[in-house]
Amino acid sequence: MTPLRALGGTSDILPEEARAWQQLEEKARRVFHLYGYQEIRTPLIEEAALFTRSLGEAAEIVTKQIYLFEDRGGRSVALRPEGTASVVRAFIEHGMDKTASLSRFYYLGPMFRAERPQAGRKRQFHQVGVEALGSASPYQDVEVLALLVQILKEFGLKMGSPGEPGVILKLNNLGCRNDRPVMLKKLADYFAGHLNDLCEDCRQRFKVNPLRILDCKNEKCRSIAHGSIPPESEWLCADCRAHVDTVKKALAALKINFEWDPRLVRGLDYYSRTAFEIVHPEWGAQNAVGGGGRYDDLVAMLGGNPTPAVGFAIGLERILLALGEREEKPQGPKVFIATVTAADIPDGMALAETARRKGISVVPNLEDRPLKRQMEQAEKLGCSATVIRGESERAKGVVLLKKMASREQIEISEGTWVETLQKFLSE
Repeated sequence: MTPLRALGGTSDILPEEARAWQQLEEKARRVFHLYGYQEIRTPLIEEAALFTRSLGEAAEIVTKQIYLFEDRGGRSVALRPEGTASVVRAFIEHGMDKTASLSRFYYLGPMFRAERPQAGRKRQFHQVGVEALGSASPYQDVEVLALLVQILKEFGLKMGSPGEPGVILKLNNLGCRNDRPVMLKKLADYFAGHLNDLCEDCRQRFKVNPLRILDCKNEKCRSIAHGSIPPESEWLCADCRAHVDTVKKALAALKINFEWDPRLVRGLDYYSRTAFEIVHPEWGAQNAVGGGGRYDDLVAMLGGNPTPAVGFAIGLERILLALGEREEKPQGPKVFIATVTAADIPDGMALAETARRKGISVVPNLEDRPLKRQMEQAEKLGCSATVIRGESERAKGVVLLKKMASREQIEISEGTWVETLQKFLSE
């Protein structure tokens, strides 16, 4: 029989790798809590309409990458390709758009996109992200950006600045719903003269949403798009100009470096005003580590009360790629409980439970086998100590503690063995 394997574009995260993931998640949670964000968990599958309505028909995620299928009830469902739409759906469904003045959520978990697997980009990938719903203030944008920078620093990434290496924060302003028609008309007028030189995908984007052409990774299309952006004075309203000016000044006050990029549009149609991306300058066209922006119209678009919002998402695979290969040993048990005979196994299990209740990671022997083999298992697990228990130790009211590194053995009273063990492990 042919062995079964993981599907292409997915991978198993084995114990020797999982510790690096756990560390990123622990650091992320710590920073999220410092900024007052609470965890939200949404389903991995949603009605397909949630994503086709929110992301935009011309978005590459919808046209090429979303996993769509019909379930047994005949419903069109999708594996979630990103987290924001699901959070907004939950925000509306549970009435928070009617009761909450400001909601701060964070999420961690897998997303799914049917794209060609490559380094840091898989069909099942993982993101951490935040969504702040209820504030239109440009200072909310700045706080979200400060949170993004802080979490990247916690992960161990260096933020780049002029003349210095590191990941770079790119920033743009996409205007509001009143600005968008003017912007699209100017882009359409520009690209109309270059249609024959654009790729087939961009010719289709031209028909649906010319703004999407700016997000094309084809070098020729990117070169053509370079001269397509009209001056802000020709299309950006006064309120949006004031918004972006405030964001820039506040970032400078917080000493957060950024690079202004008028071609940055992100890959989703719901963004308005502030849009941003963290990029790795050495990765070429597919250089995004994470990104996000403001989406003031999305809640109303999905049927809720008008609610301004801003957020971001970071790809954990991309973070690990940026950090480079790191040797992370899985955290194994600290202590092994060895028993002299099979009759001693229940007593060894009781000792293990006592130690676990005190927060000590323990693995007890559960097989009828010689002490030598048990000690070999303790070494293989990387235990710092082995506690040995047999009939003679029970009769004396003690346990035998063996320090694995020094091979020293000491007898400890039944009443104090856990405290003695804790002290040894802390040293």
